Amino acid sequence: MKTDFKKVSIIGVGLIGGSFALSLRKAGFDGTIYGTGRNQDNLARANRVGIIDKFGSKPAEGVKDADLVLLASPVGQFPQIAEDIKDHLKKGAIVTDVGSVKAEVINKLEPLMPEGVSFVGGHPIAGKECSGADAASADLFNGARYIITPSPDTKQDALEKVTAVWKSFGSVIITMDPDEHDAIFAAVSHLPHVVAYVLINTIIDLHKDQNILHQGGKGLKDMTRIALSPPDLWRDICAYNKENMLKSLELFSSSVSNVENMIKRSDWDNLWKEFQKARNGRQILESD
Repeated sequence: MKTDFKKVSIIGVGLIGGSFALSLRKAGFDGTIYGTGRNQDNLARANRVGIIDKFGSKPAEGVKDADLVLLASPVGQFPQIAEDIKDHLKKGAIVTDVGSVKAEVINKLEPLMPEGVSFVGGHPIAGKECSGADAASADLFNGARYIITPSPDTKQDALEKVTAVWKSFGSVIITMDPDEHDAIFAAVSHLPHVVAYVLINTIIDLHKDQNILHQGGKGLKDMTRIALSPPDLWRDICAYNKENMLKSLELFSSSVSNVENMIKRSDWDNLWKEFQKARNGRQILESD
């Protein structure tokens, strides 16, 4: 990977942050990778297996002399992190993120960037239900889409450098307006995660016994795998994408009510049509 980066600081060395570090190494980065986070045991393991070179608990220390800073913690932590590090960023540094909400993140973080420091918003469409550096993979982003969301204030040079990094991972680059991104992902990502959480809780509440989940088999596991995702991460995403989430949830609630009414009326023909419509839609995903 051709880059003038000598030091990369990763704040949040979990699945995504750890995979970013491993992907850098695989792409040929031979500089220093410094990791910070709240879980020192996780950071120590990441250091021991070579994911990061150095680590500490204070982001302000980790970003000193860093050319690239990656925010990979839950998005709700971004503003405080930006406040903590802004006086320690060197001129010419680039700050980027991997959050799955973009407009609110950009609105909050761009004003906190000191003169000479650029912020570039981005969102890799990759992940697993596992968390922590132990789940990191050098191939996680290979072939995956990476959505970069420049604002009118994004500097072209910084945009090109961040794009080049993700291209070196084998990612497919898509440029998208931040507001458009948030509206789309409220539907295709954020809504499914909330529904998975709600579905598990509904099943438990129906029988007042969480052991009933063992009866569900592979189908239930497949439908609710994403409910294993960290709750603090998805709480913050809902907060940062509130209006789009409410629109998605309102339509989902309406769709559930529609199916409920069909069953009440024994309207099996229209129920079949509803299921067939969904089946046809689901087949679209098989082409990905």
